[in-house]
Amino acid sequence: MEHRQTHIETEFIKLDSLLKWEGLAETGGEAKELIQAGQVQVNGQACTQRGKKLRPGDRVVLGEVELELV
Repeated sequence: MEHRQTHIETEFIKLDSLLKWEGLAETGGEAKELIQAGQVQVNGQACTQRGKKLRPGDRVVLGEVELELV
């Protein structure tokens, strides 16, 4: 599994925006489909809320990529 640290400058970032920003989804529509299909985990739990607010300390997994927000 590939581990990446993602630095955010704001208080939070929404899940769909994070997937686009990190290149795990090319478009917002693709991010929405991945999330609604249950393919994305947030802190070890499947997450289907594309607008979920993520903050430093949260971990997101999609396929073989794990993102840690710092």
